[in-house]
Amino acid sequence: MDLTTRYLGFDLPHPLIPGCSPLGGELDSVRRLEDAGAPMIHLPSLFEEEIKRESLATAEALDGTKNQFAEATSYLPEPEAFTIGPEEYLHRIEQTKAAVSVPVVASLNGSTPGGWMHFAEMMQDAGADAIELNLYRVSSEFDLSSDDLESEDISVVAEVAKAVRVPLAVKVSPFYTSMPHVASSIAEAGAQAIVLFNRFYQPDIDVENLEPLRMLELSTSAELRPRLRWLALLSSRINTQLAVTGGVHTAIDAIKAVMCGAHAVQVVSCLLRFGPDYLAKLRDELTYWLEEHEYDSLDQARGSMSQQRSPDPQVYERANYIHLLRNWTAEG
Repeated sequence: MDLTTRYLGFDLPHPLIPGCSPLGGELDSVRRLEDAGAPMIHLPSLFEEEIKRESLATAEALDGTKNQFAEATSYLPEPEAFTIGPEEYLHRIEQTKAAVSVPVVASLNGSTPGGWMHFAEMMQDAGADAIELNLYRVSSEFDLSSDDLESEDISVVAEVAKAVRVPLAVKVSPFYTSMPHVASSIAEAGAQAIVLFNRFYQPDIDVENLEPLRMLELSTSAELRPRLRWLALLSSRINTQLAVTGGVHTAIDAIKAVMCGAHAVQVVSCLLRFGPDYLAKLRDELTYWLEEHEYDSLDQARGSMSQQRSPDPQVYERANYIHLLRNWTAEG
């Protein structure tokens, strides 16, 4: 069975790619992922805040005046919140490139324009074969409009794309007012791929101790649905490749994503839960399903359930919402 796909300029033997996770941060697990058939390795993200903090620390040390940049440092997390610095990250790229023979993608996580974006070029120079820019932002500012925020995001993409020669993927959140407009703008700004969607980790509340709780829960297949919808709506309508991340746990999940238009399918939570070897199981089950349903290749299935090719294109829009609410009945 021909599972080949093309993503970020690379011809890959199959579309199942380990996404950004702690597994990409350890050489042992990276090698295990390659042994399990990973066609590409994603490193964990380096955060804008980490780059800024190191720059501030260096400037303070050179100047000799503590808290000279108090206004800037006031919103940055304490150093112990991070486990890796920018220089160590570059070394990690070099180590990973030496350890595996598949393409290595560095991940840069940021949200605001600034000098930190030059680090994308440094990642490239350290050997990264591609960059994934992770746009993660929770705005709590009342004087910033959605237009302002989207313009900043597009500016970040354009600056990073300008700084590097390697392919650029952009991972976005699902909360833009007009996803088609933002996606097409990101493509025009220089992204070779758009990844749907970033997962926002929501805090909980400890009502007994009266404090917020940092919560990190692995995804489930149910989280795939909004990603399928936007894959289907965007597929073949913008000049860039599409990838999915979040909610892919089974071969059927992967098939759904490809049918809606995905060129690559990132998996994370299932690998964290079952280990790197689970990737080989997913690939085998993907092959088996396609053979059982008499497909000649994965490419034959790609986009077959996009909105443009779907037998019921309205299912992806408001009409389906009205239909479900009007016709819902309690089971049993």
